[in-house]
Amino acid sequence: MAGLEVLYTCVSGSIDSAQDAVVCLVHWEVIKSGYRCLGGGDQPSSSDKKSELLPADWSSNKELYTLRYKDCDSNTNLLLKAITVDSTLIFNLMSSSTQQVSDLTVNISDHVDAGQLHSFDSVFKDADILSERVKTQLLPARARASGSKAEKKTHRWEDEEAEEEARQRRRDADNDPLRIPNRRPHHVAPPHWPGPMVPPFAAGGADLDPFGSHGAGGMIVDPLRSGYPRSGFDPTQGFPDILPPGAVPPGARFDPFGPVGRPGPDPDHMPPPGYDDMFM
Repeated sequence: MAGLEVLYTCVSGSIDSAQDAVVCLVHWEVIKSGYRCLGGGDQPSSSDKKSELLPADWSSNKELYTLRYKDCDSNTNLLLKAITVDSTLIFNLMSSSTQQVSDLTVNISDHVDAGQLHSFDSVFKDADILSERVKTQLLPARARASGSKAEKKTHRWEDEEAEEEARQRRRDADNDPLRIPNRRPHHVAPPHWPGPMVPPFAAGGADLDPFGSHGAGGMIVDPLRSGYPRSGFDPTQGFPDILPPGAVPPGARFDPFGPVGRPGPDPDHMPPPGYDDMFM
């Protein structure tokens, strides 16, 4: 109900009955929906001007209230009439563009305390309920949509303000000299975890396959297939004075023994110390 108190205070000098207070609230709901008041009476006059306030003679007739409104964004006009019948107010609202008429019946004593007309804080018993009835039963659909759009815009602005405050708090936290920094540097990539389909107990499985038959690991090293450069010999051809040709089947694992492909000791090399010691 933001703005209703300001309006009520401005026109409090003209409010001397409970129905005046109800008309003031209904007028403010029309204003919030995107319309401006042109004046009173059924016919336009030269003094008409768009205003959020009520015209000077709006409460001169307690039996019949007549107010005219104009849309802020189009040429649509609204004609609002409130008729006093005993303790109720019957509102009729007609749109000039569609010629549609809506109505609302308000029991005055249910919404206004007649003894508190000059105290805004206590004059309305349930302003929110009456406001909701005006928006859903009296105002045209376009006006309700305008009000909803304004509310959505307000909520969007509040969300953006909350996001900006959150970003500012993060910036303040990063610049706080007393803040304990993150243990993991930002440039370090997170650890790689295996996919959920990988068996959880597969770690070390390659060591259980010593021959590497599944293509992953193995514990027996074949020097001829270890990935290092070969010495340039073929074990299937045999080794002079060591193995005859064919002793090693083709494709078999073979661990060379001795200095394969290298000559024996040179007799001209310096003999080891004590070589002529019979007890050596």
